[in-house]
Amino acid sequence: MEKSQPMIIQGGMGAGVSDWRLANAVSRLGQLGVVSGAALDQVFARRLQLGDPGGHMRRGISYFPDQNIAQEILERYFRKEGLPEGKPFRAIPMFHAKSSRDHLNLNIIASFVEVALAKERHDGVVGINFLEKIPFPMLSGLFGAILAGVDFVLVGAGIPGQIPNILDRLASWERVCLRIPLEGGKNDLVELMFDPSQHAARPDAPLRRPRFLPIVSSNVLAQSLLKRATGNIDGFVFEHWTAGGHNAPPRGALRLSDSGEPIYGDRDVVDRGKLKDLGVPCWMAGGTGTPEALQQALADGAAGVQVGTAFAFCRESGLDSKLRRDVIDAVRSHSTGVFTDPVASPTGFPFKVVPVPGSVSEDDVYTARERTCDLGFLRHPYRRPDGTVGYRCPAEPVDDYVEKGGKAEDTEGRKCLCNALMANIGMGQARPSRDAVEPPLVTAGTDVAHLERYLLEGADEYSAADVINYLLTGVMQV
Repeated sequence: MEKSQPMIIQGGMGAGVSDWRLANAVSRLGQLGVVSGAALDQVFARRLQLGDPGGHMRRGISYFPDQNIAQEILERYFRKEGLPEGKPFRAIPMFHAKSSRDHLNLNIIASFVEVALAKERHDGVVGINFLEKIPFPMLSGLFGAILAGVDFVLVGAGIPGQIPNILDRLASWERVCLRIPLEGGKNDLVELMFDPSQHAARPDAPLRRPRFLPIVSSNVLAQSLLKRATGNIDGFVFEHWTAGGHNAPPRGALRLSDSGEPIYGDRDVVDRGKLKDLGVPCWMAGGTGTPEALQQALADGAAGVQVGTAFAFCRESGLDSKLRRDVIDAVRSHSTGVFTDPVASPTGFPFKVVPVPGSVSEDDVYTARERTCDLGFLRHPYRRPDGTVGYRCPAEPVDDYVEKGGKAEDTEGRKCLCNALMANIGMGQARPSRDAVEPPLVTAGTDVAHLERYLLEGADEYSAADVINYLLTGVMQV
């Protein structure tokens, strides 16, 4: 099998769970290591403010082709002494349709560094994962990744039909446009523009266009993208609803189980018998963390599997080490699982939640948290009465949301994923006014109940290599 078409794709869990260390470890083993592109500006800036332990961010910055921009970023965010306990991280403006040049530069460098470090000291392939539901950082993030030589781009949580042409144009150093629909407005949209020449000096060597893999949930969507996408699609990841993070909503009218979870049916199952009809490689995701699942995917004509949950809790993952241990301990005692929450995510997509003490999964923690929206990745753009574009999030303070034209009932049960996911990687924002730090919210697929399968005898943690060796048990590699 070609190096560029691995059997195993490591899931791109954000924010910062699929970090450069994890992707590097997976790529070294001949599989596709993937970094998350979600909230990279925040992750990168907070690493610098924490003193950049090990000097990795500064090493990555040293590779950036325009050192004038790189040094500006370092001077603004790096704190040699680190961040005193209880002191908040420096605020960064929220992304919008006309983000400042400085903010875009920060995101470009953050994306560049994450990919460059993931590609260090091996000749394997590296990917980056974005969410269609987080569109405003995408163009600058894609550009930074392409500058660093990323091999694959994966995009999920939506219909990313515009991305192929954007990749073509960015690799050719051309100006690009991403059309983003506005909430509640039929055929109303805002155009996000990005010009590479405004953010870095063009390198002498031509840039390479990465391969593009949309993450989809149905054969119908895959066929539609192949027909209507603006450029070449190089393969698909088919994600089952048992996967962690955001899930595609069930097709048809939403029905809930007695426990309050969305009910999926036969219409939501991928027809594996039609995979070969697509004419491009496909990987299966969701509940695929076993050798049997990989073997079945190969037998069905797929190129392999994408696995997220197993890697999310491995040693190289960016997940906070205490959260990782707590979940593994709960698995060992058979006291954990996942709940597919139909309302937690501001996106409106179902979201898998792992019950963890002290996290927003607990009602009292959720209720005690003061609603704050200061990261804004999942805000929805909408048209104000005066014709300008505004931004609102159903997880922000209720009065603010309603003042912006939102409905109060849409805020019920919504959780601030942006701040919670930063807390998942040990970078929760301090709130001195209430002597608190943002609580986490852990997500995983249903496979979380079986993490023990990756533990070697007597071990209380496992590595990315342990996961890959287990998955490849009995599988012939060509």
